[in-house]
Amino acid sequence: MDIGFHASHEQFPPSRLLGLAQRAEAAGFDAVLSSDHLAPWSGRQAHSGFAWTWLGAAMAATSLPFGVVTAPGDRYHPVVLAQAIATLAEMFPGRFTPALGSGQALNEHVTGQPWPRKPVRNARLRECADVMRRLLAGETVEHDGLVTARAARVYSLPAAPPPLLAAALTPSTAREVASWADGLITVNAPKGKLRRVIEAFREGGGTGPVHVQVHLSWADEESEVRAQAVDQWCTNALPPELNEELELPEQFDAATEHVPSSALESSVLMSSDLAKHVELLASYAELGIDRVYLHQVGRNQERFLDVFGERVLPLLRG
Repeated sequence: MDIGFHASHEQFPPSRLLGLAQRAEAAGFDAVLSSDHLAPWSGRQAHSGFAWTWLGAAMAATSLPFGVVTAPGDRYHPVVLAQAIATLAEMFPGRFTPALGSGQALNEHVTGQPWPRKPVRNARLRECADVMRRLLAGETVEHDGLVTARAARVYSLPAAPPPLLAAALTPSTAREVASWADGLITVNAPKGKLRRVIEAFREGGGTGPVHVQVHLSWADEESEVRAQAVDQWCTNALPPELNEELELPEQFDAATEHVPSSALESSVLMSSDLAKHVELLASYAELGIDRVYLHQVGRNQERFLDVFGERVLPLLRG
């Protein structure tokens, strides 16, 4: 099981994230996952660099494989997104694995279009994936549906198109995307729920790798662990039905104003004890997970990378 580092654009400026990607490679991490947001989750985070500019710079500055979770259909037309994916895959063969999701209003509302209901977003996502896959195969695409493409073609193509993973948070979505995805990416949850998501993907006919983004809060002092989780990642307490519908960071801050740290226990691994992190992460290998991306929700990323590189990764690999 690969152990990757999650680069959270919502929390840090892109210049610092570039240095963190290089530090993750030096610390022994196997891969990097980039978020792709227009807005942060909270006013306290206050950042959100453009992922595609950053990905080119970060991949040139390291030798690691990279992934990104992105949402075609609103902010990005699938033709534009296919061109971006093709460019990175051509420059860095075999190192780029994009994942497609149905998106959140937080990032997509800025186009001014009505925000579709979840079933419509899932149907649109499938259309976008089909358009993008055809473009990455070198076709000229005409498409009329929930998205439209006219005589679209991507001219600079990689030698081999990269896999298109799907992002899913629930078993129902995982089963639905299995029909078109080359793999799955999801987020950490209690093992029973995580197992159901993976099983639903396989039952729907899904093949390919399974990646999991693991939100964790670690610090040297236990008193910091829960405080930084609540300060930086309390949005995890919101159900997907609300998480995907709010439009502004200020709305997320209002919705999570009184969230206690106990509400995050099922979605953020909170502990200063490195052995607990090792135990949970090791258990994920039993679920057939191919790669986990560790997202330290606290601000001290450098300390996290150094300590986990020295004291956690060797135990997981041993």
